[in-house]
Amino acid sequence: MEQNAILGDVASEIAQRALARRGADYAGEVRRLLDAALEVMRRCGTTSRPRVADIVAAAGLSNDAFYRYFPSKDALVAALLDDGAQRLASYLAHRMDRSPSPEAEVRAWVEGVLAQAGPEIAATTLAVLYNSGGAGDGQASGRHFAAGPLATLLRDPFAALGSGEPDGASAFAAHAVLGSLSDHLWRGTQPTRAETDRIVERCLAVARQ
Repeated sequence: MEQNAILGDVASEIAQRALARRGADYAGEVRRLLDAALEVMRRCGTTSRPRVADIVAAAGLSNDAFYRYFPSKDALVAALLDDGAQRLASYLAHRMDRSPSPEAEVRAWVEGVLAQAGPEIAATTLAVLYNSGGAGDGQASGRHFAAGPLATLLRDPFAALGSGEPDGASAFAAHAVLGSLSDHLWRGTQPTRAETDRIVERCLAVARQ
């Protein structure tokens, strides 16, 4: 009885190790698909949409591998948007962590968001949005895909600045700043230093209400 229990534990451990290795392999394949999709979409820009076959070929994987993780290309694009939101949030959090005051945190956040209008980043973002159907007639449409996680980053500095409703105030500021970013993305322009300073001041004003 005891020997069977020991054998059972060993079998379970071996199975768990095999599952862990398989999980790592699967995660690697998903990352290859996401990176390949991003590169292929960036090359196509907003003039054409790549097929699943193009993405699979760029990743060096099979159609079976693609559909193991994504039921459609739309699901892959949704994953790209989530991945982009997480990366941007991580980048902004790192910038804010190095800031010496709540005011400086807000400035670091605003400058980091508006930096996404830079030519290389903007081209990639627009390509992904084009594949998501969010390009419309060349105007920003709908809620920005990163609005939720980015607004969360503003909550603590807004609270420290005396906001009576930091959750609502940070969400309002995030939507406003992301709206400015979207305008620049679709126009192919970048915010000036003066515009950035004005947006920072407006965000601080909202935080202090």
